Amino acid sequence: ADQELALAQYNLGRMYHSGKGVTQDYAEAAKWYRKAADQGIVEAQENLGLMYENGQGVPQDPLEVRKWYRMAAEQGNATAQYNLGFNYENGQGVPQDDAEAAKWYRLAAEQGHPKAQYSLGISYEIGQGVPQDYAEAFKWYRESLRQGYAPAQHKFGALYANAKGVTQSYAQALKWYLRSAKQGYAPAQHDVAAMYGSGQGAKQDFVEAGKWYRKAAL
Repeated sequence: ADQELALAQYNLGRMYHSGKGVTQDYAEAAKWYRKAADQGIVEAQENLGLMYENGQGVPQDPLEVRKWYRMAAEQGNATAQYNLGFNYENGQGVPQDDAEAAKWYRLAAEQGHPKAQYSLGISYEIGQGVPQDYAEAFKWYRESLRQGYAPAQHKFGALYANAKGVTQSYAQALKWYLRSAKQGYAPAQHDVAAMYGSGQGAKQDFVEAGKWYRKAAL
């Protein structure tokens, strides 16, 4: 790393970041990430953006977050693309822009990033930055849930429960709510409880409803 080998600088930054082999030191991690990032190492750029976002080893700085995420995103880093989309959606370090958010979510989603797929699904469901399209929302939620992403499983269930883009099916809704709920996702646990309480998608069962309400409350 002292000889300016970029990959070594990145790896040294990672070791300081995680505390593997050295005492954890976020300032040292940021220092070595920056050296590697300046030489174009995309993972270092993404990690440096994350450190500026969390104020780890450097002051929190939305402009620096945007700078490093964009550098990594433009090199095709899916996590940075997702993070940049999130920043545009929420106006963090950039002007709020739903179309830009959807653009970056799509780039990450097409690389298989489950959170980006989920976020792009939401964009299509509510028509945020893209035309409202339940079929597209369904498609992207499905891609995300195939990777086991609990919020996407919950959303998929909600599409079935509310007949958005699909034929209404409480049985299908409960199936996907349960998959999400079993991963500890509280909104899904609540909806599972509500379905057992009302007898939608399964035989009415107040004991089962109470069990899931308790899990959601904890």
